[in-house]
Formats: sequence, C-alpha cells, structure tokens
Amino acid sequence: MSEQDLKKTPLYDAHVAAGARMVPFAGYHMPVQYKDGVLKEHLWTREHAGLFDVSHMGQARLRGADPAKSFEKLVSADYQGLKPGKQRYAVLLNAEGGVIDDLMTARPDDDGLFIVVNGACKDNDYKIIAEALKGEATVQRLEDRALLALQGPEAAAVLAAHIPEAAGMVFMDSAAVTAFGTDVLISRSGYTGEDGYEISVPATEAARIWNTLLEDERVKAIGLGARDSLRLEAGLPLYGHDMDETVSPIEAGMPFAVGKSRREAGDYLGADRIAKELAGDLKRVRVNLKVLEGAPAREGAEIADADGNVIGKVTSGGFGPSYGGAIAIGFVPPQFAVVGDKLKVIVRGKPAAAEVVASPFVPTRYVRKL
Repeated sequence: MSEQDLKKTPLYDAHVAAGARMVPFAGYHMPVQYKDGVLKEHLWTREHAGLFDVSHMGQARLRGADPAKSFEKLVSADYQGLKPGKQRYAVLLNAEGGVIDDLMTARPDDDGLFIVVNGACKDNDYKIIAEALKGEATVQRLEDRALLALQGPEAAAVLAAHIPEAAGMVFMDSAAVTAFGTDVLISRSGYTGEDGYEISVPATEAARIWNTLLEDERVKAIGLGARDSLRLEAGLPLYGHDMDETVSPIEAGMPFAVGKSRREAGDYLGADRIAKELAGDLKRVRVNLKVLEGAPAREGAEIADADGNVIGKVTSGGFGPSYGGAIAIGFVPPQFAVVGDKLKVIVRGKPAAAEVVASPFVPTRYVRKL
C-alpha cells in the first residue's frame, strides 16, 4: 500500500503534533513511538497509565432477531449465555478450525452485539460475517467512532474521575455510558496484561477526549512499539504472527476461547479438529521461550532441540523491558513444550540457548473482583 493510500485515524494530527514517529500499520498511519521512546513508554505503562490510539481496529454492531445465536455459527465462544454488561473473547473460525481473526464481543446495552476486530482483518471479517448471516443478522460498521485504550495500574483512578461507573467494573465488564459530554462504550479490558479500559467514542470527539485524558500527569501517550512489547510480556498472541488460518485456538494455547457449552454441542466450524486437539491430539503447540544468550530471537527464527535439530519457528520475539531479557513465542511439537525444557534459537545463523518458561512472562494484573 502506498503512502498516499494509507488512512488516518481521527487522532492523526494529535500524534504528529506530539512528535510521534508514524509508520504504516494495518493500512493506517500509526504512531510507533513518541519522543520518550519505546522502552520508557513500556515502563511508564507498567507503572502508571498509558494511552493508546487503537482506532484502526474495526468496530461494528451485529443486529438481528437473535444476533448471539446467529454469531455462534462463526465463532467458538458462548454468546447466547453472555449476560448484559459483559464482554467475551472469541476466535472467528474457518471450516478447518483455523483462526480467521480473534475478536472481542460485548453486550454493553440492548442494541445487539458490539464487536471489535483487528484492523488488518476487518474488511474480510465483516464480509464473512455479513455473507454467512445474510437474512438473519446485519453488520453495521461503526466508521464514525474512534477507539482508545487506557492501560496501567493507575488507569482506573484516572478514568473514574471522568466516568465514575468505571471504578465499579471488573475485567471483561462492558457498559454504555454518557461521559466527556458524549456517548461512550467502555470495557475493562485491553491487550497489555495490565488493568485498563478500551473506550469507544465518536470520531468527532476523539481528539478532545484524548487531550483531556493526557492532562492528567499520570497519563502519557504510548505507541505501537510499546504495545507490542507489553502484549509479548503478557504472553498474548498477535493475529497474523502467532495466529493465522492454519493455526487453531488450541494450538495457539487458548482453549478458553472455546466455550464449555460449545465443546459439548460441537456445533461450531472446525469442531472435529478442535475436539481431537482438546483431547491431546496435537502436532504443535505455542511455547514461551526465555532466550538465555545473545540477541533477541525475532519472528522467523528457527527453534531447535538440544541436539540442534530444527523443530519449530519463532512467531514473535524481542526484548522484554519489564522481564529484563530476551523473550519469544513460537510453535514446537508438544514433547518440547514442557516448562524447563532446554532448546535453542537460531539467530543470525548461530544457535543460542533458550528455555521453555510459563506464560505469561510478566504477571498480568486484570481486576477480576473488587
């Protein structure tokens, strides 16, 4: 995609004014970092509150006679059992049980389902959903909305000053409220491993709300670079890297994405494959690696056993600022995925020692109860 074809989020001018380094991402001009740099932005989010522009992601409403029942034809989660005011993670599946995309779906109010999908996948996602559910449910893309993420241990205190209801929410709660003088959809969730919120606002109000939040000394604008290192430390897979249409949610280490009632019914795409994998019939699994020496192992680096035989590949990797070392996510046969196993990663043609560690690399701090 050429520079001229890239889209701009409603916060583009605010990023440029703040001195952000803009890069192409999912078809948009997006800030990869600001003046402080990725390392400081990462640590600030872990210690205070980071504000992210994630407006490139797709927001939509699914409406129909029974949108939850209709949506279950395409996803793995139990949405008929999703209570009002709640949100649930799921994967959009193909017929072979591979992941087309991962997404969040909520019931913040009685207006159908509110769906958030990955920016690079949204056009394809919405086409698949609309065609599969034609005649029983409709997809309304919310192109007139922006999406912000406020993440970190001080996020709740910051947001409660503007949205008192936010303080009473727990992880994966969702609500439609009036705040900042406009209509807002919020969920207590995010993709950093920290406590925090995702905040959907009208695009016309985005810059004003962004600047209002940044007036709080506990908040700093954070770019995509730190967002990636934060989610990597939290052991969270990234679509297009750690998941794609060949990878099942079980291989990706996310059995929770397949609801209990759905497992029992077996009424979802790829159910036969996923049932076998849940029973232990797996050829590969996601693994977390601590790289013990040398440079970080990046995406595409080979993973080898202790004898040097190549057994898999790294799908995400880098330096974990809070972890204090090089870390990676990849796929290997199950027999090599036991915590404590000694493996190797091939970086620039040279083998480096690595060890299988538990996920997440850094403890998550989701607020599950008050």
